[in-house]
Amino acid sequence: MSNKQLQDINYSVLDLAPVLEGGSPAQSFQNTVDLAQHVERWGFTRYWMAEHHNMPFIASSATSVAISHVAHHTSTIRVGSGGIMLPNHAPLVIAEQFGTLETLFPGRIDLGLGRAPGTDQTTAHALRRHLDSNAENFPAMLEELRGYFDPSLSTGIRSVHAIPGEGLTIPIWLLGSSGFSAQLAGQLGLPFSFASHFSPNNTMGALDLYRRHFEPSDTLSEPHVMVGVNVIAADTDEEAERLATSLYQQFLNLVRNTNMLLQPPVDNMDDIWMEHEKHALDQQLGASIIGGPEKVKRELQQFLDRTQADEMMIISQIYNHDARVRSYEIVADCMKN
Repeated sequence: MSNKQLQDINYSVLDLAPVLEGGSPAQSFQNTVDLAQHVERWGFTRYWMAEHHNMPFIASSATSVAISHVAHHTSTIRVGSGGIMLPNHAPLVIAEQFGTLETLFPGRIDLGLGRAPGTDQTTAHALRRHLDSNAENFPAMLEELRGYFDPSLSTGIRSVHAIPGEGLTIPIWLLGSSGFSAQLAGQLGLPFSFASHFSPNNTMGALDLYRRHFEPSDTLSEPHVMVGVNVIAADTDEEAERLATSLYQQFLNLVRNTNMLLQPPVDNMDDIWMEHEKHALDQQLGASIIGGPEKVKRELQQFLDRTQADEMMIISQIYNHDARVRSYEIVADCMKN
């Protein structure tokens, strides 16, 4: 076990562009730009946005467009997808979109790929028109996509070219919340990002699978792991606990299948959840780090000790924008000092 410290690793942001109760998607994107500019100054490495559909509280459904907006309003931070849900798209379209992004913002674009639909089955059908391009086809779709960027990876002569895209080097990450993508990322020698923020119980198994199956590639000589983690940081533990109730309500609404915007914090969750719901949320959100600066720093280090991650991606679903910005500022301080 190495004694990796917080200041030894990169730290990044996953922004779901939350749509707030009483707010609008337009306001969400203004908040996104403001947060991206702050975290760029504070030394964060990446700013990723996620593809979700038919979810009223997430504004980043047109992920490539949102990435372009953030990249346009920043200058050094890497901007990318966490992730693009590849089965929802023709690989050629994603190659062209990210080829365009990399051409507009050279050396700053990441392409993180997931194999889940990022939505429900009805919406997946609306996106794809048919459901043949499912998760089982993901390795073949990934191979096709990588071949558009680097034709030497293609088998046979390819008559279709991604323009822009072909010949560009865009880092491809595989994202996962279980073992499938972990093993595939290892076999292909690609960097791997694990969604510990909503699948904490699978974290160590997936990271072990990735590292055991890792084969060096032109991309990577050794495994490279990023872990997503919910962090709600505030100036006191009590304030952080209160801010976290917005995250709890969001997951509760998902469990109950009630479509609501991101809710303001409440004083007492016991008025809202049932005991079995509280238990279910604890299973999904159990690895969340919630507290004041000292508690957050201590628990981030403990999480690093367990995972030996190379990077951490911080997700902070906080209703009040200023409090959300402050949460990332506290994380930046933890990672530097």
